[in-house]
Amino acid sequence: MAELKVGDRILLLDEDGFLDNAADWDEEVAHVLATTEEVELTQEHWDIINYLREYYAEFGVAPMVRKMLKDTGKKQSEIYTLFPSGPGKGACKIAGLPKPTGCV
Repeated sequence: MAELKVGDRILLLDEDGFLDNAADWDEEVAHVLATTEEVELTQEHWDIINYLREYYAEFGVAPMVRKMLKDTGKKQSEIYTLFPSGPGKGACKIAGLPKPTGCV
């Protein structure tokens, strides 16, 4: 299992680079995960990250892409501009969510 160093903590990652324990997530972890995705976090990124975290907290799953686009008012191209590896691999990973089983 891979590891991620965040400050003085060592966090476990799954084979795809997602946090093994979602409870380990905090904003510092998000910044470190963002570097693994070559993303520099802006307020627009945080808007999506916070949306994903709130949705996951309420429903226990990541939203489908269509739902995320509708709820955030973003276009799919905007999500890919913010998170080049996509809403599942990039956005959910940085938000500390488990790896989505299907489309996000």
